[in-house]
Amino acid sequence: MSYQPLPVGVDNFEKLITRGYYYVDKTMFIKELLDKKGDVSLFTRPRRFGKTLNISMLQYFFEDARDYTGEKIDNSSLFEGLGIMGCGSMYLDHMGKYPVISLSLKSAKQEDFEQSFAALADDIAEEFRRHEYLLKSECMDTFMKERYREIMSWKAGRTEYNKSLKFLSECLYRYYGRKVIILIDEYDVPLESAHTNGYYSQMVNFIRSLFESALKTNPYLEFAVMTGCLRVSKESIFTGMNNLEIISILNSNYDEYFGLTESEVRQMCENYGLTAQFARIKAWYDGELIK
Repeated sequence: MSYQPLPVGVDNFEKLITRGYYYVDKTMFIKELLDKKGDVSLFTRPRRFGKTLNISMLQYFFEDARDYTGEKIDNSSLFEGLGIMGCGSMYLDHMGKYPVISLSLKSAKQEDFEQSFAALADDIAEEFRRHEYLLKSECMDTFMKERYREIMSWKAGRTEYNKSLKFLSECLYRYYGRKVIILIDEYDVPLESAHTNGYYSQMVNFIRSLFESALKTNPYLEFAVMTGCLRVSKESIFTGMNNLEIISILNSNYDEYFGLTESEVRQMCENYGLTAQFARIKAWYDGELIK
């Protein structure tokens, strides 16, 4: 008997689906996000709880994806047979309809602020390059296109990177005529690294400016989802953001969409012929000592 390979270290939803890895269906997370209509939702969970995979899933579901020429990419086949597909038009009408900004901050784990800022600027520039087709349209004037090129080619000043996500939101809104979904993964990595290496105040100032412009004073924002391991004090980087909901591991909302539920682990054991090992696996998962 052959079994589906387990996706060890695979956190890209498209790769997981197209290569036939075993997938525990978490697509009803999409339905709950749409039902609860949160403005900015921050999910804090330990490592290896599927945060990055969920961010990737959201991007592939919601994004009106384009290639570098602006041609539309249809990702709907990735969701065939998954739970969200049975939820009706109220939810499926959102599939492939939004411009999406997706950014991971994990590369900012550096020894000093200059290296960390350079890594973040590179990630932001890469996201601008992903939407380079905007420069071929008439949605932006000459000044906006020049500003876009400077950010994309690392020639912009620090202030421009502070406001870069809001600026990209405006550019995408002009092109699509729809507000933007912003996905930010590993939001806490720059701050954790900065605290460890002694440049916390500099990083807080940058991250606060980046988040405030993108998530607080952004008229082009539909909604945002953020993930991380740690909850960073609202007073430090989320000042005045009354549109933010923090969902920690102690919050029952959305709890079945991160990590694995007992029924999901039991089903996996059955699928792989390991039913007799369920109690042992459950103890490992719950952090219990095995004698």
